[in-house]
Amino acid sequence: MDRGRTGCAATTRVVDGAGTGMLSSPPMRARRLVVAAAASVLFPLVFPPTTASAGYVPGPCHLHQREGETVQAFAKRQIRCAVRELGEVPGGARRAICIAKRESGLVPTASSPTGRYLGLFQHAKTYWPWRYDTYTRPEWELPERALNGRTNAIVTVRMVRRLGGWQAAGWRIRGCT
Repeated sequence: MDRGRTGCAATTRVVDGAGTGMLSSPPMRARRLVVAAAASVLFPLVFPPTTASAGYVPGPCHLHQREGETVQAFAKRQIRCAVRELGEVPGGARRAICIAKRESGLVPTASSPTGRYLGLFQHAKTYWPWRYDTYTRPEWELPERALNGRTNAIVTVRMVRRLGGWQAAGWRIRGCT
């Protein structure tokens, strides 16, 4: 035991990783332990984790493309998820995938030759901002681009459900029964 600067036998010198010594008595160590325990309990209450640090991803169908998965296979998963998470549409995910395949070849970044139609389901560029605002929720934090497969699938499924079917929403179902 080192008597340190105080000359008191109950005090011990603690050497930290930096090689500096600090004096510490058993009651002092106990106080530090209580303070550390209290801080570990109170810190998350005072400074709650942000959504990013908590690992939470807002909105439905936040999927990641698997290694080796084609763009088309990933688009199919996004569409199936949108139908599963947001509610059934006439003809189910099978019809939704068929329509997207006809419209864009299941390529989320597809646009028509004139640039007037965009994304998986080829939404009219001029209507997209209104559709995005109408069929998404701000707390989902979805990308606003029609060329984002997740957003395009979610907007489409919600639109088809609300308007009562594919034809009412503006898509032909011929060949996708």
